[in-house]
Amino acid sequence: MSFTIRDAVPGDVPTIVRLVRALAEYEKLTHEAQGTEADFHRALFGEAPHAGAMIAEVAGASVAICVWYRTFSTFTGRHGIWVEDIFVEPEHRGIGIARAMFQALARRVIAEGGARLEWSVLDWNAPAIGAYRAMGARGLDDWTMQRVNGAALEALAGG
Repeated sequence: MSFTIRDAVPGDVPTIVRLVRALAEYEKLTHEAQGTEADFHRALFGEAPHAGAMIAEVAGASVAICVWYRTFSTFTGRHGIWVEDIFVEPEHRGIGIARAMFQALARRVIAEGGARLEWSVLDWNAPAIGAYRAMGARGLDDWTMQRVNGAALEALAGG
């Protein structure tokens, strides 16, 4: 089965939201999927975009997304790309879509003079972890992700 990958355009926003919601369902996190079409449009295509996205299509149907943004490493003094989310509809997994998206981002990092391509994965997602190891990724077991959001974010900002 063949597929194409392309950068998302504003008309893809409903598809992006649909696939993000499908990802949230897969990860058992639907309660956290609150982004609206307006939110995604502003973040990806607004006056000052904060993220990018790619779409994979099979026979003209959008079947996968990858949402990413640029980071910066003080240790390397160079930027990188963080993959916020990648999701391939279950019936289209195993044909190389995710790998092709990571390859496209790796090429982008190198072309821009960047230093890193990074992402996180839920520790129970063994199929994804196996695929990432096969691509040459390594886990950073000595780091833990931290998050402040909701009421804690409001309290931190006010205090």
